Amino acid sequence: MSEDDFRGERFADWPCDLKGNNDLLVLSKPSVIIDIHNAYFEAGADIVETNTFNSTTIAMADYQMESLSAEINFEAAKLARACADEWTARTPDKPRYVAGVLGPTNRTASISPDVNDPAFRNITFDQLVVAYRESTRALVEGGSDLILIETVFDTQRQGRGLRGERGVRGAGRRPADHDFRYHHRCLGAHAFRPDNRSVL
Repeated sequence: MSEDDFRGERFADWPCDLKGNNDLLVLSKPSVIIDIHNAYFEAGADIVETNTFNSTTIAMADYQMESLSAEINFEAAKLARACADEWTARTPDKPRYVAGVLGPTNRTASISPDVNDPAFRNITFDQLVVAYRESTRALVEGGSDLILIETVFDTQRQGRGLRGERGVRGAGRRPADHDFRYHHRCLGAHAFRPDNRSVL
């Protein structure tokens, strides 16, 4: 895809390059994302992930788009939800679900990015919690059935993601009482179904 595809009309005059900001496509070229979701459902998937791997305010700073983080997360969940509902309507005996994705960000809380300064950190605990909470809230409000904290090698960052997710429990959708907790390096998610059925 070209730079123009990523920009679309809305971001035609954005001050920095946007090519590679795949999460932005939910706003600038949503048909591409819809086609991907539908392809997965057509192949037999029960769950699709939102296109939000890099949609925290922290990761979006690379494109000067921190202020768009919540909107991108919300719209991504909304797109995936619409596709899931459409496929569920076709075959009600096989419900489809949406996993709201929280990616790892581009910062580390437990490892120094500077080999000459092992104590240095380029992100704080509170910054990670706030960023994950904002993204989680938007993903839940957009229609995610569960939150997936994925591709995390930094256990400190993973913990902040869980802390941020827990802070959303009152955002209008009630998460299930059952927690899928992580054990060692195996991660899980909370289900956000009103009937308290857990989804994995």
